Order: sequence, then structure tokens, then C-alpha cells
Amino acid sequence: MNRTQPAIVAQSAVRRLPRWALFLLCLAYVVPGFVGREPWKSADITAFGYMLELASGHADWLSPTLLGQLPEFDALLPYWLGAWAIQLKPAFVPADFAIRVPFALLLGLALTATWYGVYYLARSPRAQPVAFAFGGEAHPKDYARAMADGGLLALIACLGLAQLSHETTPSVAQLAFSTLSFFAIAAMPHVAGTRRIVASLCLVLGVAGLSLSGGPTVAVLLSVVAAGVAVLMYRAQADDRAAWQSLAVSAVAAAVVAMTLATGLDLWRWRLGQYPGPDWQSAGRLLIWFAWPAWPLALWTLWRWRLHLLSPHLALPIGFAAIFTATAILTPTGDRSLLVALPALAALAAFALPTLQRSMAALVDWFTLLFFSLCALVIWVVWVAMQTGIPAKPAANVARLAPGFEPDFSTGVLAIAVVATLAWAWVVHWRVGRHRAAIWKSLVLPASGAALCWLLLMTLWMPLLDYARSYTVTARQVATTVGSTDCLEIYGLSPADTAAQRFYSTNEIRHAGPAPQCAWLLVDVHALARLPQTVNMRQWRLQATLQRPTDAQDQLVLFARTTAP
Repeated sequence: MNRTQPAIVAQSAVRRLPRWALFLLCLAYVVPGFVGREPWKSADITAFGYMLELASGHADWLSPTLLGQLPEFDALLPYWLGAWAIQLKPAFVPADFAIRVPFALLLGLALTATWYGVYYLARSPRAQPVAFAFGGEAHPKDYARAMADGGLLALIACLGLAQLSHETTPSVAQLAFSTLSFFAIAAMPHVAGTRRIVASLCLVLGVAGLSLSGGPTVAVLLSVVAAGVAVLMYRAQADDRAAWQSLAVSAVAAAVVAMTLATGLDLWRWRLGQYPGPDWQSAGRLLIWFAWPAWPLALWTLWRWRLHLLSPHLALPIGFAAIFTATAILTPTGDRSLLVALPALAALAAFALPTLQRSMAALVDWFTLLFFSLCALVIWVVWVAMQTGIPAKPAANVARLAPGFEPDFSTGVLAIAVVATLAWAWVVHWRVGRHRAAIWKSLVLPASGAALCWLLLMTLWMPLLDYARSYTVTARQVATTVGSTDCLEIYGLSPADTAAQRFYSTNEIRHAGPAPQCAWLLVDVHALARLPQTVNMRQWRLQATLQRPTDAQDQLVLFARTTAP
């Protein structure tokens, strides 16, 4: 073994993280956020609107639209998945819940593919720890399994993963399919026979899915990275060149598939519009909090493994992370592009674990313990204030920020939150009292703390978040005023507002024109100035101004028709 290898790991340090504990952690992270909520502002409900249009037959499957409006992302597959879920759901299942099922599975796929991707990267000979003179170093499979546990924990711990990964948007599909490609590329050199064929198919499927999910250019770039790593390793080592040759061929085939799909379905579009260019300060702030705690560990990996950066276990995640980080900086939707970079950053973070000093690991533990314990305490205090009015200041803040909100109490929700909090206390006790030598120990508290706070938010605060982030209140105001009528005209509404009216209203929604078609006209307040250019206002009278209770800038103006139909 190369003496420059920075990883020094004993067999005692690669003890297995219990599968039941890892599964429960993933379950506690994935399920909350997909269950028991309304569609949220704004990308979440907008994507839902396109799915509704497809499912009802009001849009072309090869060109999804929402009352004639094109989507922000030229994606197809995510909207297809949601539309199929709506069409296949039982009658008693709400449409907004049905579409979350495939996206929950996509998030589960991303977590699973991350684990297996890191596992196969750690199986690489160049990733193995230093061999001891008298034995006792970690066995390759045990070492790879422990590193995979660490990579998955690092991904769950990333602060930016929580909200965006629980939305029903093309970003979740991009996350899942890019991570599937990541796994396939990592696995192919270490499997043979049928498994290699399966890995090749996963690569093609991942790249094709990414292309159909709005990222054809990135899909081709990932294939180029895979081919580049394969060519590099084919030239660098004499053994098992057939595996690297197979990877290169599969990567080229995947690129061809991606380009064929993008060309045939007209997905090669670049919609930056008047985007002025990157704001480096904002991009830096986004990267710091969004990818925490993976990015500092990833930087530590690059330093400690700096003599091995061209090895496949580092070159592959570096390539993936570089592509998506650059995309995040150079596009206006930086957070959604950075979301797709998180699995690669988590993989890099995992390779920092064998090189962490005890003092640094202790610093991570203490910071995480204090941060997430404080966050959990704040969530509990605000919930108690919402229910009882005590403490008075948090209750007053909620009343000020969400006027008109009425808290709801649920014994089941309270029980889940209590169990989760007790589990966090047990994890803290376990961490300081047992398994101190485990290589993944420094990421147990970050991952568990992130899962705890997300679960508490999605249980204790769910009624408040629904009130603040959904369109239910505004839609009910419109429905109460309008009542049952044939149709409702709209003008200047955002895709999110259009989708909300399409979902919550029982009336047909139409675009406004010069001649009145319906008894009511709904207009975005920011479009009032240009409204007379399209609509004859002498035929309409102002009926009401409706405002989202948590956003004074989000107002809709309702007009009633003055002339007889």
C-alpha cells in the first residue's frame, strides 16, 4: 500500500451501523414533508398545476403547459410521474398527496444510490487505508460499508436538502437520476457479469432520466466525466482494464441517449433571459449554509488526499460536485442546482472521516449538539406558545407574522414529536457513551439532529407552515366571494396562483380577454396597471382585494361583471 495514503483505520473503527437504525433515520427524514400538508408556494404548487393539466387532458404530454404558460424548466418526466400518479390514484386519495408518492420514492432512491455509490468508491484499491505491519487494519468490505454509512449520514445532515427534496418539482427528479448515475459509474469497475450489465443500464437510465428532467446539458457533461475517469484509469493501471473500458463505452452510450432524447423532444433550451450573471457574495453564502456540514469536510478531504485527487474515488465526486456547483453559480436557480451537488459533496465528506483528528471530531460533535438542541428547543417553545400563549413573546410573534392563524392540537402529532425528541436524547447519550471508535461517529449527531428538526417542523409547526406557505386561505376567500359559477377569468396571475385557482376552485379557469366571458375576474395586484390594455374595465367593478395573510405583497384583486351575459 502506498505510504502516502492518508487513511489509517483499524478494524475496530469500521463496526457496522445497525441497519434498523439507519433505515429508521431515513424513514424519519423522508416521510415528514410528503404527508399531511398542502401544496406550498411557489415551485411546489406550480409543478402540481402542470401535472393536473396533463392528467386532465388539457395539455400536450410532450409540451406541458398551465393554461398556455410554459414551465420554467423544460422537463417532461417529473410532470409525467405526477400526472400518472393522479390518473392511477384511488378516488379517495387527494391529487396533491398522490403526486408526492413518486417523489418520495425518488428521494429514497437518491439516499440509497448515495450509500451504494460511496460504498463502491471506497472499494477502490486507492481508497483503502494503510496496511499495518502486524495486521489489524480495516477489511476492505467493512471499511467500504462504514464509509458508505458516513456518506449517507453526511447527505442527510446537509441543511439545504430538507425542504427542496420534499417538493414535487423537477429538482427532486434531477437529484435522484444524477445520484443513480453516480452510483452506476462508481459500481461498474467493481462488479462483473450480470451486475455490470445492471450498472450499465442504471447509468443509461440515470442520464436519460436527468435529460428528461430538465438537465440534458448536465447529463451529457456527467457522461463525459464518467468517460474521462474511465480513460484515465485505463491508462494508469494494467489490471482489470476491461472494467474501465466497459465504463467508457457505457458512458458514451448514455451520452448518445441523452442527446437523442433532448434533440428529439426539443429539450435543448437555455432560458436565462435577462440574468445579469452570478452574484458571488450571494453564491458564497448559499454554499456555506446549504451544503453544511458536507462542504468543510469535503475541503478537508481535498487537502488530506491531495496526492490522490486523480484516483477514481475522488475524481468522480469532484467532477460531479464541480459541474453542479458551477451550474448553481451560473444560473438564477442556484439552490436547486446545488441540491443536485449534495450527494457528491457528501461522498467527498465521507473520505474526510478516516483522516479527522480527535479534536476536530469533538468540535463537530459539540457544535452539532448545541446547534440542533437549540433548534429543537426553539421549535418546542414556539409550539407551546401557539397552544397556550406562554411564553408571551413567541406567541405575539406568531400572531404578528401569521395574523388570523388558529393553532390546531393533535395528540398523534404530539406523540410523534415527543418520541423523536426522546430518540435525539438517546442518540446523544449513545454517542458520548458507546462506539467512540466508529469511523462514522462524527456524522451521527449532524444527521440525527437534521432529521429531528425537520420532523419537528413537519409535525408541530405543520399547521402554521401550511397557513403561511400554502394558497388555501386565499383560495377559500375567492371561493367564498365567487360562489358557484360557470367560470372565473384571470389576468396577470403567476403560475403558482394559476395552479392554486385551478386546484382549489370548482369553476373553470379562463384567461381574460376584451369581452367578458365569466361573471368574475381575478387579477394580480402587480398587473393592474396593464389590465386596461387587454380588458374593457367599464364592464367590471371592483369587488374585493384579497391578501395572503403572511405576505402583504401577494394580493389578488377580484372584479365582478357589471353587464349581463
